[in-house]
Amino acid sequence: MIIWLASYPKSGNTWVRSFLSAYYYSHDGKFDFKLLEKIRQFPSRDFLSQKLKSVDEAAENWLIAQKKINDQNEFCFLKTHNVYGAYKGKSFTTPDFTLGAIYIVRDPRNVLTSLMNHYSLTEDDALKMINSIYRNLRDENDNYDFSSYSFISSWANNYKSWKMSKNINKLIIKYEDLENKENETFLEILNFTDNLLKKNNKVDQKKFGSAIETTKFDILKKKEEDEGFVEAVYSRKDGKTKKFFNLGKKNNYKELIKPQTAKAIEKLFRKEMEELGYL
Repeated sequence: MIIWLASYPKSGNTWVRSFLSAYYYSHDGKFDFKLLEKIRQFPSRDFLSQKLKSVDEAAENWLIAQKKINDQNEFCFLKTHNVYGAYKGKSFTTPDFTLGAIYIVRDPRNVLTSLMNHYSLTEDDALKMINSIYRNLRDENDNYDFSSYSFISSWANNYKSWKMSKNINKLIIKYEDLENKENETFLEILNFTDNLLKKNNKVDQKKFGSAIETTKFDILKKKEEDEGFVEAVYSRKDGKTKKFFNLGKKNNYKELIKPQTAKAIEKLFRKEMEELGYL
């Protein structure tokens, strides 16, 4: 069965994924980039290995691939940016294949600044992206393969789709709580996961502490500088690799975007932002 790590892009998914991989897939809780291979992205070529020529063909294979995963009779974490929904009647996932979901949400004003860096977008283009209900992502290295196609929709639709999903156990985590209440929030994630797995073991405090310490932003940033990071992308401007772990807590929209852009986001997503305490 699958435990989804779901989020809109640039909302903290890799941070949670790093922590969980260090805790569950290492002997001592120490993080290494190789551990991320234990929590792969879905959809991707890892699971949809054949070349898929259209979105329709990709959607037809989502549940087929998940059934193969479940047939292995082991639980797994999967990262996704896809909405919880369907494409032309083809469901992205179902409760039959889903043990639970952890959804990470982030203030969209700071999501926008991260998107600008990661995808080399202007402020206006990033604003259009987070408000596009038809937005999708896929690997641009092969224009004729849709195996990595993800339908992310808008920031609000992505969040609401997982929040309102029925018949699945879910935990909604705020990125800001990962920053400001790190131990408490990661412990909540572990307890949620252990309950899904029906584990009665107490949290291994030594591994927990090690996983927290070795996945701090500054540590991950330094590891990327020293070792590189396979999930980093290339700049559209100069072709150089862009830093995946870029600003951390210094990513403050008040200093990085125009006030009118922030106000536009607040107007677009007021209901969701008030609900989450961002306004």
